[in-house]
Amino acid sequence: MGRTGCGKTTLARLLLRFYDRQGGAITVDGHDITDITADSLRRTVGFVPDEPFLFSASIHDNIAYGRPEADRADVVAAAVAAQAHGFISELDEGYDTVVGERGYDLSGGQRQRIAIARAFVADPSVLILDDATSSIDVAHEAAIHEALVDLLADRTTIVIAHRLSTISLAQRVVLIEHGRIVADGTHAELLANEPRYTEVLAAGASDETDNDDVQPPDGPSAPEATTRW
Repeated sequence: MGRTGCGKTTLARLLLRFYDRQGGAITVDGHDITDITADSLRRTVGFVPDEPFLFSASIHDNIAYGRPEADRADVVAAAVAAQAHGFISELDEGYDTVVGERGYDLSGGQRQRIAIARAFVADPSVLILDDATSSIDVAHEAAIHEALVDLLADRTTIVIAHRLSTISLAQRVVLIEHGRIVADGTHAELLANEPRYTEVLAAGASDETDNDDVQPPDGPSAPEATTRW
């Protein structure tokens, strides 16, 4: 948790070595990430960003990107868990529908649901959700959270969030300001004892909007950073 610009996404991208740290150490299971190949690291750490990247390929291939050998049954099961199966089934070609570059012909919430399905299929040991449900409406989000309870079991998960419903998934909440941890504890503990946490929650609530299933304007979306997951 933290205000915009405090370093939450930077931390996530450091874990994936999208850029390297300038000091200190980051380890996964005791291994420094600089001693792990980028390919191995990104098979181990799954990343669902707030603006996921979709390729100009079929929806099946987009979901199976982290595990190309996944069959249709695996992809459909992941889409069902991510609450994406319904809208995919309504498309003319279903899972064989080729989406436009960056998925510009889908809504923001639909793109996020495909990215969450991708994480289900990849089944990484470490999962990072960076505001991964920010464009998804409350009804779909609640169903996705139920599925995420199973996905989060037996793996390390870092959730970057502003919605209280998403924060409820966490066993421990860490508050960041200016790139540093300033408080941590359970949601109830921080709510009772940390006024800065209450302020961040209030700011997130005032900025929150639900944009799921609103079709984007004509033409491609603004460029976003390419990520593996």
